[in-house]
Amino acid sequence: MQEIHLNTIQDFNDYQGLKTLHPLVSVVHVDSTEHIKECVMHYGLYALYLKENKGCKLSYGRTEYDFDEMTITSFAPGQVVNVEPNPEAPFAKFTALVFHPDLLNRTSLGKQMSRYEFFDYTSNEALHLSVQEVEIFKGVLSMIEQELLHAIDKHTRELVVSHIELLLNYCLRFYDRQFITREEINHSVVKKFLSLLDEYIAEKAEHNGLPTVAYFADKCCLSTGYFGTLVKTETGRTAKDLINDRIISKAKELLQSDTLSVSQVSQRIGFEYPQHFVRFFKALTGKTPTQWRSA
Repeated sequence: MQEIHLNTIQDFNDYQGLKTLHPLVSVVHVDSTEHIKECVMHYGLYALYLKENKGCKLSYGRTEYDFDEMTITSFAPGQVVNVEPNPEAPFAKFTALVFHPDLLNRTSLGKQMSRYEFFDYTSNEALHLSVQEVEIFKGVLSMIEQELLHAIDKHTRELVVSHIELLLNYCLRFYDRQFITREEINHSVVKKFLSLLDEYIAEKAEHNGLPTVAYFADKCCLSTGYFGTLVKTETGRTAKDLINDRIISKAKELLQSDTLSVSQVSQRIGFEYPQHFVRFFKALTGKTPTQWRSA
């Protein structure tokens, strides 16, 4: 299988057979008549693709993207993506924005990239756009493209970065809308999460340690980032907060038994060291386990 390394904008443009207008950013339109070939792509760039047909299947490891026409898929430096041909639509058709991390050096956007958690959504959830959202996305891309066609001057970088930030902020809005409109799916995921959480604390914590958000995200076939956003949207609280609530609830239940020491309770709910349990319990309840037990 072919291994493709996209570490520079020139790498990306050479792969697509395009002219490089700027060394750190590119807007591309692909309507290929060539069959897509199976490959593994190693990203050293940020990339946002507006997929306009079912041109290929994308997956991270064993998880495939929930992927259809007019969806956005996003990748960040360090990610590795498997690309497979799709017999239903063997030709690629997409519009993409690709930019190098160096473009963001010493910019406010560079300091805020962690806000855009969708770059870490390595799950089976792509961003599905409405017709109006597609128009907005393409409109902002057009502004970036026009700037790239302009001769590079002292304003180019600031304007391009500003447009990229605008586009990323729109994507945040679109994702928020998607989480809301998928309320039924979100509800079932949260229900499964809470059920698995109760089962874990009751049956697995003593031997496997404290439950983590990543564990339940994997059980729900979602990335940790997407799972966390979904839970927060559905419940108004973070997945970590819900885990802590259940741990405290179980701890209080066990502390009611006079036959168990604080150390034994600590072990039952997954703490490796009793002193860590005491600090955790006091931080969330305002009392130590011993104080709570004697109240």
